[in-house]
Amino acid sequence: MEMTLRPLPFSLLAKPTGAACNLDCTYCFFLSKELLYDAAGQRMSSDVLRAYLRGYLAAQPVGDVTIAWQGGEPTMRGLAFFKQAVVLAEQLKRSGQTLHHSLQTNGTLLDDDWGEFLAQSGFLVGLSIDGPQPLHDVYRVNKARRGTHAQVIRGWEVLRRHGVETNILCTVHRANQDHPLDVYRYFRDDLGAQFLQFIPIVERATPEELPLAENGWKGDDGRRLFYRQEGGEVTSRSVSPEAFGAFLSTIWDEWITRDVGRVYVQHFDVALGNLFGRNELCVHAPTCGGALALEHNGDVYSCDHYVEPEYRLGNVLTDDLGALARTPAQRAFGAAKANLTAQCRSCPVRWACHGGCPKDRFRLSRDGEPGQNYLCAGYYRFFTHATPGLKLMADLLTSGRAASEVMSLYCRGDDGIG
Repeated sequence: MEMTLRPLPFSLLAKPTGAACNLDCTYCFFLSKELLYDAAGQRMSSDVLRAYLRGYLAAQPVGDVTIAWQGGEPTMRGLAFFKQAVVLAEQLKRSGQTLHHSLQTNGTLLDDDWGEFLAQSGFLVGLSIDGPQPLHDVYRVNKARRGTHAQVIRGWEVLRRHGVETNILCTVHRANQDHPLDVYRYFRDDLGAQFLQFIPIVERATPEELPLAENGWKGDDGRRLFYRQEGGEVTSRSVSPEAFGAFLSTIWDEWITRDVGRVYVQHFDVALGNLFGRNELCVHAPTCGGALALEHNGDVYSCDHYVEPEYRLGNVLTDDLGALARTPAQRAFGAAKANLTAQCRSCPVRWACHGGCPKDRFRLSRDGEPGQNYLCAGYYRFFTHATPGLKLMADLLTSGRAASEVMSLYCRGDDGIG
């Protein structure tokens, strides 16, 4: 889950069931991370939970602190575990800390007991939906290869019924990339969603791995291929760079003329923040390394996208979590994001993009330099398209006016404010 949070010394995504999930989404290479561990049932123990919360809260400053859960599918760990986690966190928090909780889920296991708990505990929930049923059900399937849209909507209705603050997380891929307005209007009009995140699917593979990757990251015998961030090929499910840029740009045009201040799209908010020098999302920040990942057994990794043996930093049962976040290896991991190609360094939208996520930097630049982001063409298209509107909003905010005033200015074609 990629929610924009207030900057902290470091944040952490905790996975109480590891990579285990009750679904089998075709594009989900995270499922292969189960192969890192021998245990058939990957469940975070009470000892690991306590060690994690104690170490994490001790390392955070006073003020607001977010405890974030994802998977796999974290709700498989059961409601009792999360009730224990909330109580324990309150017991272990430092004086002056105010705790917030977030949960990324596919929504299929949510019922009214979950809804009541999430509401009472003030959880922010990220719900994975890839658009209306025909688009969602292409890749987001269960173990029987059946679409899951109806189950997810039942979960959405539970969250709405109990008043749980909810973000929609929509992955963008070959099945929905050419339907931006169908997706956006479905979320806005049919679901009444106000907070949206669009995450590009980029399934990277070596030429040798590509046939298994195309088969859902497993062989015909069902055995999974362990996913690593390597190779220069992508699956046919991966979003096209140009289409991703067009997807965001098309939604931008709808949003900036009618929905500013009513619907919040993460890419748009982050781009506006970057214009003011507030780099709140690691993907589009100059450096990264401040978002660690915690596995069910207490192992800590540099990033949720790099849960691989060489990126293991330590374990919360034996190591100080704050110290792990400050190791030379982790500092080097984060600083390496600033190593850009010459094409990136001279790009007019570098201020907004900052080269994108390192996991996607496996193409050659125009000059043949390695390390260009696969999504470069899409990012360039969107950021250049959105820059005039972003600057109008920045001018409004700087003048003490509401960003939503941009809607009337944009419709009139004004290039400045009076």
